[in-house]
Amino acid sequence: MEIGIIGLGKMGGNMAERLRRGGHTVVGYDQGPQSSRDVSSLGELVERLSGPRVVWVMVPAGDPTRATVRDLADLLSEGDVVIDGGNSRYTDDLVHAELLGAKGIGYVDAGVSGGVWGLENGYALMVGGDKDDVAKVQPIFDTLKPEGEAGFVHAGPVGAGHFSKMVHNGIEYGMMQAYAEGYELLAASDVVQDVPGVIKSWTQGTVIRSWLLDLLVRALDEDPELADITGYVEDSGEGRWTVEEAINHRVATPVIAASLFARFVSRQDDSPAMKAVAALRNQFGGHAVKSIAKGEAEAPA
Repeated sequence: MEIGIIGLGKMGGNMAERLRRGGHTVVGYDQGPQSSRDVSSLGELVERLSGPRVVWVMVPAGDPTRATVRDLADLLSEGDVVIDGGNSRYTDDLVHAELLGAKGIGYVDAGVSGGVWGLENGYALMVGGDKDDVAKVQPIFDTLKPEGEAGFVHAGPVGAGHFSKMVHNGIEYGMMQAYAEGYELLAASDVVQDVPGVIKSWTQGTVIRSWLLDLLVRALDEDPELADITGYVEDSGEGRWTVEEAINHRVATPVIAASLFARFVSRQDDSPAMKAVAALRNQFGGHAVKSIAKGEAEAPA
């Protein structure tokens, strides 16, 4: 079938290629003039597609996605379907579905996982939307998903796909933090002499084996002491939203919350909070503090 893809970055470009390999006709558009786009505007993309049209939006969440959906609402026709495959917050999906629905345009939200490996391995897809709209675009999902029965779910109505992906990414935060803390403890030990080897040994036969662990092994193969990487870690939104939704639903998610806060700490060269802790220990117990000017521990005179 025909599909237009808006956003040809690392994920969108590879998805377009996987769909082409699967026999679909893809018309790609990206704002970057140096991209491998097929058309130079949204209007041209819509014109190139036969009705009923299917357009997949794969641009950054937030304002870029909102603006794109608004533009498509003016360009598309009744019976067309828009798929948002980015990491939008599920509350945005409700707004988009209402906007497009008023013009008879279907809306499907698709949480997508697979990263740069999805081209060859397939993408895990968590989808929300009306069952008829999902059915219209099912051949697209069937091509993008991994082989086998798993890897695709129609999770529920509009919003369910991105809500599921939000929770997925929150879990990912916690798993990565656990592996990272384990790595640091191994590296700090005087007993363990082959830290990369220990982590690699966990990839077979253990209860903590996973694809994330395989990727950590790959990273350590390339840089055994991770010397070329700084410890600054961004969060792209889903972890925060997961914690917020946990609060809204009165669900305890201490691991996910702690992993999110750990990312905040990673961005501080010299934590103001820990400065306050050092000052307090010095005040009540006379514990030594390290002077910035002298770079050494000082006790009160």
